Amino acid sequence: MACALGLISCSAKATEQNNEQQTSNQATESEMTETNDSTTAVTTDKKVIISTSEGDIEVLLYGDTPKHQANFIKLAKDDFYNGTLFHRVINEFMVQAGDPDSKNAPAGKQLGSGGPGYQIDAEFVYPKHFHKYGALSAARTGDQVNPERKSSGSQFYIVTGKKYSDSELAQIENHLKNGALQQAFYEIASQRQAEIMKMRQEGDSEGLQKMQDEIFAQAEARVGKVQGLTDEQREAYKTVGGTPHLDGQYTVFGEVLKGMDVVQKIEKTETDRNDRPTKDIKILSVKVVE
Repeated sequence: MACALGLISCSAKATEQNNEQQTSNQATESEMTETNDSTTAVTTDKKVIISTSEGDIEVLLYGDTPKHQANFIKLAKDDFYNGTLFHRVINEFMVQAGDPDSKNAPAGKQLGSGGPGYQIDAEFVYPKHFHKYGALSAARTGDQVNPERKSSGSQFYIVTGKKYSDSELAQIENHLKNGALQQAFYEIASQRQAEIMKMRQEGDSEGLQKMQDEIFAQAEARVGKVQGLTDEQREAYKTVGGTPHLDGQYTVFGEVLKGMDVVQKIEKTETDRNDRPTKDIKILSVKVVE
């Protein structure tokens, strides 16, 4: 593990994280100041209809991610999403929306930093909920500034992704396992930051190496035998597709029931260098199906 404590800027992100993954990290770096505590426990799934300028998308919000479900429903009832854009679109990856700053944004303006002013605690129900084709997930900032992987208060993305072969999935499994190990290493190291800084100031390279070995052993013990892809995940990624490299790192809180043809239409639209569609694609309304 190339993560020397002598250079303790080590990130919890997997080193193979690619530019596609970073696109969904750019949710709301300026908004992350407090956690949304106004949600209540919900145990039943709910349906919402996202009406867009390209057509309607019917989505199921999972009951076992209650904070995300309640927050999404609250924003929908407050008309928060009305007039916002699908501001970030990447073919064979995802379509992203939910930035309030995108309302009436001039052409060419870079978007992705807006939100309601709070974060939502991560709700990983993994591997039950994963990044299959049609998954609804919460965007967030990256691990270096958000090690707890809290979600944006409003920005979300719908997965399109692509299909994968067995060999590609094997590589991704290895990447996910390495990512889990690095996350554990980062969390443990951050708790011993004062000791690390003292050793660095004293030039104690031997002590730093010993501590690194200790923390790495603790990280391995914490992670244990990281579970690989389930049979359900593997079948889905091979037959309908998705974005498996995001699994376990972003909260999946729903899925599209109807309207993936609309999502595909949005996915294929022409975009600028910031992945913003050159023609505005708006959310007209989000209605809860009672």
